[in-house]
Amino acid sequence: MPLAAFAALLLEQKANRSIEKMSRKKAVSLGLLTGLFAALFGTILEIFITLITRQNDIVTTFPELQKMIDTFPLAGEIKQDVISLFQSVRNEIAEHGFSWFYTFSLFVNNFIVDPVFGAIGGLLGLQIINNRNNNSQNNFYE
Repeated sequence: MPLAAFAALLLEQKANRSIEKMSRKKAVSLGLLTGLFAALFGTILEIFITLITRQNDIVTTFPELQKMIDTFPLAGEIKQDVISLFQSVRNEIAEHGFSWFYTFSLFVNNFIVDPVFGAIGGLLGLQIINNRNNNSQNNFYE
């Protein structure tokens, strides 16, 4: 995601044919927008592939997931509830190719993580682009 935000900054600068310093606000907003679009398309693509194939990570790795949950230092009832929840999601995906809980959790996860890392990538890309533009302006005047 940070690389995508950096690429968005580069493309925006090339589209405007500008070598001026870019503002933090612009870099963060482009990073956030990149993250939001990536989250939207990633979520749609993941749901579509799961719907067609009726397979995803939960379905294929469920036995390992059960073993991992059993190692958690939690009460047995809580462990069983979590395993039951994942079992129902797994069954819904295997039978119908769709699960509302899986869709909701994927949506929430993508729409939180991707914009955050997009904004971070925008800030990192801002530093790289501004340093590069500063160096090219200095070389131009020498």
